[in-house]
Amino acid sequence: MSDNHFDHSVDVLVIGSGAGGMTAALRADALGLDTLIVEKSPKFGGSSALSGGGIWVPGAPSQRKAGYYPDPDEVFTYLKTITGGLVSDERLRAYVDNAPDMMEFLENSSDWVEFVWKPGYADYYPELPGGSERGSTINVPEIDLRKLGDEESNLLAPLALAPKGIWFAPKDLRLFYQVRQNWRGKAVLLKLIWRMFRARVFGDRMAAIGQSLMARMRLALKEKDIPLWLSAPMTELITDLDGNVVGAVVERAGKPVRIAARRGVVVASGGFDHDMDWRREHLPVLEKDWSFGNPVATGDGIRAGEKVGAATDLLDEAWWFPAMCWPDGRLQFMLNERMMPAQFVVNGAGKRFINEAAPYMDFAHAMIEGQRSGVQHIPCWLITDIASFHRYVVGGHLPIPKVPFAPVPTGRKIPQAWLDSGIVKTADTFGELATKIGVPAHTLQRTADRFNELARRGHDDDFNRGDSAYDNYYGDPTLANPNLAPLGKAPYLAFQIILGDLGTSGGLLTDEHARVLREDGSAIGGLYATGNASAAVMGRSYAGAGATIGPAMTFGYVAAEHISHNSNREVTA
Repeated sequence: MSDNHFDHSVDVLVIGSGAGGMTAALRADALGLDTLIVEKSPKFGGSSALSGGGIWVPGAPSQRKAGYYPDPDEVFTYLKTITGGLVSDERLRAYVDNAPDMMEFLENSSDWVEFVWKPGYADYYPELPGGSERGSTINVPEIDLRKLGDEESNLLAPLALAPKGIWFAPKDLRLFYQVRQNWRGKAVLLKLIWRMFRARVFGDRMAAIGQSLMARMRLALKEKDIPLWLSAPMTELITDLDGNVVGAVVERAGKPVRIAARRGVVVASGGFDHDMDWRREHLPVLEKDWSFGNPVATGDGIRAGEKVGAATDLLDEAWWFPAMCWPDGRLQFMLNERMMPAQFVVNGAGKRFINEAAPYMDFAHAMIEGQRSGVQHIPCWLITDIASFHRYVVGGHLPIPKVPFAPVPTGRKIPQAWLDSGIVKTADTFGELATKIGVPAHTLQRTADRFNELARRGHDDDFNRGDSAYDNYYGDPTLANPNLAPLGKAPYLAFQIILGDLGTSGGLLTDEHARVLREDGSAIGGLYATGNASAAVMGRSYAGAGATIGPAMTFGYVAAEHISHNSNREVTA
């Protein structure tokens, strides 16, 4: 476009109010740039608000304070290994070098922003060079949402709300899964009961993980008087005669508003999680909308970038997360279940096909590749026994005596609603169970026999389950191999696993400065992208918990830095 009539003018326009967008805005403001965030949704926080809130940053200040100094060169080697040549060395190095600075900046910028590191959540490939068993997942402390004031009602809330007063700090969840194994798990249960009591008596509205992260960042924005427009979708980017992006059209109160961005536009609007036509175009095996991502994430920013000449990459990829989907459409993560000892997962041929405890991206990639081979892997089935149902948290069932009116299933009986759903099957023999889940009976029996034999020996010779420190995290710490034990007596249970995701991870192609690139490798002047609107710096892999939010925040920070130091153009208002 050459018509440069604008209704509003700023230095930096940020599209999207997730962690990446807010970091970009906070950094731009600190660098003296007049900044505005616009958000499509009536709620702020994006997929970051729905997330576990972890931020993967090796060398973060909170690690250094604890005396842990990951070697940046080793971290670079680790990322280069897991990304397998899909990501440039320059982008990987930019992430490794800038992520700790980004966190230090945020901590110093506002008292609302606070980060903590508790070692023990291993990187997802801790045995690789540069990987860490101690982990580099950084979290934020819990916060009372009442501190948001009028903004509390504007925070995007999880689709499945926990009972009043129930919230989990990151370490709580791991211990909670051990409620039948040790006293620490029982202590977490008592802690949850106390939190429910406090919420009812004192009105606490405590939040942790992604909710706390985005509440804190919103409070930092308010402190700096950085404006955030809600219900203001960006409909197109505005370019000058040379193809540089000089602003955007934003719909506000039903009217188009042309906003000039004197220094740059940062697209942080998320992926195209819920545009199923677009997703199936790139990944035909994807059956249904099984995404946990932001409900309004339909790829607006990516499309707008394409229209001004941007290249894209990894559009068939997502932050995959195996899950269960109940008949009402409610999605439920399947995480700790895959690390339980007495279980195995089979495809439509009744065979195991992967280390069940593998990182969720790897597990899902195996489902996708298997489905492409002509054997059903979407869905697949987790097979376990009644003793596991009575000992471990499975499918949200809490293995404690029956509690009337409990917000989750309790007691020793398999919930009838589960069986009625068709998502859970039970049988007294593997042959009968095979018939119910539609796999060959003789093959399922052989698979069970082989698995039990390996479990009794103490090592999974077929898929090496339990060899990695990552596998062990949600396993049973009372066992020699926390992830391996034979299935015992009937009845046996089968849980259907579908191909869920936390959002798409492909999008606009960017360089080490977060600049959006054309197919020929040249940068589009004035246009930057971060988060799920950009092709992931993690490639098709996942370094550790928080490997989505860490890069989103880092490249938001990097974009603001580059805008400040390299863009000094004039945009006619």
